Amino acid sequence: MGVVDNLILGLETALTFQNLIYCLIGVTVGMVVGVLPGIGHLTAISLLLPLTFYAPVTAGLVMLAGIYYGAQYGGSIASIMINMPGTASSAVICLDGYPLTRQGKAGTALIITTIASFVGSCIAISLLIMLSPPLARAALSFHSADYFSMMALGLVAAGTLIQGSKFIGAASVTVGLLLGIVGTDVSSGAMRFTFGAPELFDGISIVVIAMAFFGVTEVMTSIGLARDHALNAKVTLRSMMPSRADLAESRNPILRGSMVGSAVGILPGAGGGSMAAFMAYAVEKRISKKPDSFGKGAIPGISAPEAANNAAAQSAFIPTLTLGIPGDAIMALILGALLVHGITPGPQVIADSPELFWGLAVSFLVGNFILLILNIPLMGVWVRLLKIPPTYLFPAISLFIAVGVYSVANISFDVFLVAGLGLAAYVMVAFGFEPAPLLLGYVLGPLIEENFRRALLISRGDFMVFVDRPISAAFLVMSVLLVIWVALGARKNPAPVKES
Repeated sequence: MGVVDNLILGLETALTFQNLIYCLIGVTVGMVVGVLPGIGHLTAISLLLPLTFYAPVTAGLVMLAGIYYGAQYGGSIASIMINMPGTASSAVICLDGYPLTRQGKAGTALIITTIASFVGSCIAISLLIMLSPPLARAALSFHSADYFSMMALGLVAAGTLIQGSKFIGAASVTVGLLLGIVGTDVSSGAMRFTFGAPELFDGISIVVIAMAFFGVTEVMTSIGLARDHALNAKVTLRSMMPSRADLAESRNPILRGSMVGSAVGILPGAGGGSMAAFMAYAVEKRISKKPDSFGKGAIPGISAPEAANNAAAQSAFIPTLTLGIPGDAIMALILGALLVHGITPGPQVIADSPELFWGLAVSFLVGNFILLILNIPLMGVWVRLLKIPPTYLFPAISLFIAVGVYSVANISFDVFLVAGLGLAAYVMVAFGFEPAPLLLGYVLGPLIEENFRRALLISRGDFMVFVDRPISAAFLVMSVLLVIWVALGARKNPAPVKES
């Protein structure tokens, strides 16, 4: 099938009434979640993940994806209006977005970020449509050893490319790997880390992990930081009309940010939108003729990172769907949802489930058009959402977490497990641990073990199979080089020692 035939198939799938409703629900929830500081798209997707188990797989994934990129749109609103990012990837928008609000240009900033979000998403979706089929065909030649080495590279990247201590990043990945092997060993039938609890024989559900490490932890962390904000800035349709100078100033930064975001999103373990946004901001500041204006209300300071984080959100689906390697924690949840529905992410997805892949790809375009249509006239509504008191918001989220976890298997043990893991996760985060690498380790751990064992079985126990195959050897070399590069960087820039 050609590209046109694939897009027609995608349109037929994405434009069904059911998928349109799920897409609308996803992007609307994503916008609300992005606007409200302290929730985050990870928490929202974790909460709604159980609902997708009772829906068709395409509809469920369309909704989860809609929450993801919808939150990318909404996250910048809180950054611009109250200097608090709705999502982590929108944090850099605070640097120039809030100063624009204080200058009376909140409406201009909001409309420019909306345009940047739409353009960045469309460019990344185009790359998804063009690059996924050839990448999937190339991946069909991969053997078990190649998949093991490729996933190992993803875990190394996840543990070393985080902000902060690389040792803690590696420890987070290791904890995730240990959580992933809880349950019955598929090969031997032995019980591992179950402590005699029958509820753990099938392993720990991804819903439990996601709720504990992103839902409970986010609520507990946000309670201590929650504070009410007075919204003095008014947003009207007239104030949202940018001048020609503003549009001209944002055009090239949007295109450059889209390219940066698309490139970063494709890389497994690169951190997704957060890293892309900061990289795009750094690029614009470096090439700007007025670098001193950044941090004081520069238009490129909001347009480039906003385009980058939305482009990264869309392009992150390329390695997830074609290679089965999630680029960030959100993609790990998407991958987990696929596995729950019995679909193994990888190069066979396009061939075995073309309706799923192309329907999902086209739904991204549909969802972004819906967001563009909804975002502008409803901007006043999104701004009013910022006035919801945290005293009502966080208890409601806690209730949804408990109900969502219990609804998966109707086991009260899972609710207590979420509470226990959530408390442990809160302590870990307080000591600097990163939940995102942990989730990647949890999802990729069983897949790495499976391919490692299969490769050794085929080679009759010869470990040289991992270096004899050129593809596998290349991934292992990249992993080693990445570790060396990070180690050298840490040696040149040691962490400051606090004086007592």
